[in-house]
Amino acid sequence: MATDLFTALADPTRRAILKLLQGGDLSAGEIAERFRLAKSTLSGHFTVLKDAGLIVAERQGTTIVYSANVSAIEEALGLVIGVLGSRARKRRS
Repeated sequence: MATDLFTALADPTRRAILKLLQGGDLSAGEIAERFRLAKSTLSGHFTVLKDAGLIVAERQGTTIVYSANVSAIEEALGLVIGVLGSRARKRRS
């Protein structure tokens, strides 16, 4: 999971998608309106975020609605802080 997480967070577009979803659920079309990317490219970003567990997709008729998986994001932040904290402690030693 950590590798998927870091891969997902490494890309600025995926981080921007997560930031958008902080404001609430959005359809794929609503997200696409905010980016100058092909829908297939955005779909790839959605897949990486879903595989990392950071977003959840729900089909509502012909529309896919994405939402942030808040508990997974909190867990990811804890992991990142833990990694950064251990590196800082190693430098001080």
